Amino acid sequence: MTTSTTRLTVAQALVRFLSAQYTERDGVRRRLIGATWGIFGHGNVAGIGQALIEYADDMPYHQGRNEQSMVHAAVGYARQSGRLSTHAVTTSIGPGATNLVTGAALATINHLPVLLLPGDVFATRPADPVLQQLEVPYAGDVSVNDSLRPVSRYFDRINRPEQLIPSALQAMRVLTDPVETGAVTLALPQDVQAEAHDWPDEFFAERTWVVRRPGADPTELAEAVRAIRSARRPLVVAGGGVHHSRAEEALAEFAETTGIPVASTQAGKGSLRHDHPQDVGGIGHTGTATANELARTADLVIGVGTRYTDFTTASGTLFSADGVRFLNLNIAPFDGHKLAGLPLIADARSGLAELTQALEIHEHRVGASYVSEYTEDKERWEQRVDACFEADEPDVRPTQPQVLGALDALVDESDIVINAAGSLPGDLHKLWRARSRDQYHLEYGYSCMGYEIPAAIGVKLAAPDRNVWALVGDGTYLMMPTEIVTAVQEGVAIKVLLIQNHGYASIGGLSESVGGERFGTAYRYQSDDGTYTGRPLPVDLAANAASLGMRVLRAKTVSDLREALAEARAADTPTCVYVETETADTVSGAPPAQAWWDVPVAETATRPSAVKARELYERHVSTRRRHL
Repeated sequence: MTTSTTRLTVAQALVRFLSAQYTERDGVRRRLIGATWGIFGHGNVAGIGQALIEYADDMPYHQGRNEQSMVHAAVGYARQSGRLSTHAVTTSIGPGATNLVTGAALATINHLPVLLLPGDVFATRPADPVLQQLEVPYAGDVSVNDSLRPVSRYFDRINRPEQLIPSALQAMRVLTDPVETGAVTLALPQDVQAEAHDWPDEFFAERTWVVRRPGADPTELAEAVRAIRSARRPLVVAGGGVHHSRAEEALAEFAETTGIPVASTQAGKGSLRHDHPQDVGGIGHTGTATANELARTADLVIGVGTRYTDFTTASGTLFSADGVRFLNLNIAPFDGHKLAGLPLIADARSGLAELTQALEIHEHRVGASYVSEYTEDKERWEQRVDACFEADEPDVRPTQPQVLGALDALVDESDIVINAAGSLPGDLHKLWRARSRDQYHLEYGYSCMGYEIPAAIGVKLAAPDRNVWALVGDGTYLMMPTEIVTAVQEGVAIKVLLIQNHGYASIGGLSESVGGERFGTAYRYQSDDGTYTGRPLPVDLAANAASLGMRVLRAKTVSDLREALAEARAADTPTCVYVETETADTVSGAPPAQAWWDVPVAETATRPSAVKARELYERHVSTRRRHL
């Protein structure tokens, strides 16, 4: 039997293959690779670049300005798409390829799929070295792309056309695997990209990759039910896996049936609406007093789709009750066994539904006094949030919490708020009132400065009918503002809320608390003693955003801010609201951390601030425990 073939270059074959890949979950079918981002150089312009022209009708293309930010845009798109669809990113060799590393690490840490297609040096080595080639004396098969290996869930280098077929199929398998997914890298030598080959036509047939929802093992499920029924003070910790699984309704039903309160990690916030009776807010170092007090007294912690990072566990000091146990519902066995917990290895939605059904049979519900306790504590916390958001004097410069309060008063459940780094994640985790399952978009697995603006573009491409806000501090803005040009070019009407506080405010506060005296964290002129404590720098970030083509609204007061936010929300073009904030240590400032975070302090020092910080550090360290 003769197999029909089509003669194409490797790059053409890859683009055509990618355009025919689909995912399906719960009967919903989506295209897996929705578009390709690219910046072209000699390592990909004649290969992938030419192929994208050849198949322009099949594969949409987006022009980026920075390779790292293109990955962030793809990740934002993937998260908003429920991991059922993502984008590819193509770069040249050399710095274009190595710029992918940060974005790849972010994608893999957050379990979000993205396909990376960096160019690579010649496989045939006609000239050695070529422009931008890293020469490694001990290994002829190493290039800068090997730096992507540790941050990729799958990596391959296509040195021969024949290698593409099995490698491309493996790449799709990993991208669509709810446990394994993350960054996938196919390194493409520039000569191989342009090499022709006779490809079997069946390689280009449409393929549908089913995203599975495995249920729980009966023995593990029975043990989980026994643990919940025997607990007097159980607490759910909802992580990002709730959102990835689209398990929000299942979690709500579980919480309503059992009365068990639900705290959320940064990735899990919004798993329940803020006004759901069982929602008690964020947990851990940036969490609410309500959730953290429940965590300290819980006898059973039910983790759903969480990795238990140090921010969630307060570096091992939060879950401190005698005899506390952990029940971990997670699709990944690696996470399901953390903290010596009872594993319940299953899809979050499937596992929650099975738990709810089993507990309904026993008519299990926590005691009424426990419900009253966390309900009253939650009401007290909401009063603190109101105090932070309130601005009695509308004609003064706002504090950062008041900025969030102005936005909180404006948005509805259709708005999406994006943030990643600085002091904003802590304020948002404590204070923000999430109104829908996907309104709260915090990238805190890698907490990558520069993520917000490109991610907002990706989210807006996935949800074009919704208002998408990138909340950006001045430090983060200066890291990566360049994709504003892309938003303007493509008419992607993102909203940027640019908050100027003249430095790395978050790290400045941390530095002060650990004896670092805010060294090197302010955006000021250098003083005679070598510290940056002089006059503020005369930078104008609003003017910078305007120079990149964005419409900018300046707000000097709380009243100005409210008007500017409303105008930006109604705009159909990319719009920035710029506001300079006051640093507030008064009632209008955000509440301090409600739980500890381990940042080691100098064991020996002569400066009093460091000596005092070390004494406090040792007291906190003494409360850490290992759950065995």
